[in-house]
Amino acid sequence: MASVSLKIWRGDASGGEFRDYEVDVRPGYVVLDAVRGVQAEQAHDLAVRWNCKAGRCGSCSAEINGMPRLMCMTRLEDLPRDRPITVEPMRAFPIIRDLVTDVSWNYEVKKKIRPFTPGPPDREDGTRTMYQADADRVMEFRKCIECFLCQDVCHVLRDHRKHDEFIGPRFMVHAAGLEMHPLDTADRLDDLRTEHGIGYCNITKCCTKVCPEGITITDNAIIPLKERVVDRAYDPVSRLVQIVFKRSAKD
Repeated sequence: MASVSLKIWRGDASGGEFRDYEVDVRPGYVVLDAVRGVQAEQAHDLAVRWNCKAGRCGSCSAEINGMPRLMCMTRLEDLPRDRPITVEPMRAFPIIRDLVTDVSWNYEVKKKIRPFTPGPPDREDGTRTMYQADADRVMEFRKCIECFLCQDVCHVLRDHRKHDEFIGPRFMVHAAGLEMHPLDTADRLDDLRTEHGIGYCNITKCCTKVCPEGITITDNAIIPLKERVVDRAYDPVSRLVQIVFKRSAKD
């Protein structure tokens, strides 16, 4: 049995401060174990959100030593022990109390993205053809546990507060999973360029770095979407083809 020093942010939307705690820990403990120890023994009113304690639900997102991480997947032994470990709520979302933030904005954003829209069956028996390579391409995006750490670390949301103009990396992943699905027929490129603000992303790859599921958010989702948007809106040849076809349709 050993002890660890924690500085946990306590407060609500009106303000707060870091408070110091010492808690006994055992080998193999994660940050969530230590925080729950503080809650059980010293601060019974400490608000903290968690569920599975296995890195599958995304509930226990927080900032540990300034880095957005899952508390249940961050081992104490991997953190410096020469100074207190700081634990604070995610900064990109409104604080409810202590370590709990209001992430409901994310669910409202998801409603704005055009849903999966399959085309008509391409076989007489009503089934559709889909190849394994196409399925593999979008499978990575389905690993997302919606911890919203990528949203939290994104400077467009975290520092510039562009929540009304940018949907964030999590929903770029969602849009990419739909756009790259071989059976989907909906067109989201104009929405991505205008309403969803894909141009705000300057490809720092910070979202990829913090993803606990190892999703290659920037390279496999955001960059391909940017390329499609640029081809549609700014490529002169593509633009000429669009104009010609629109005129043909009118005639």
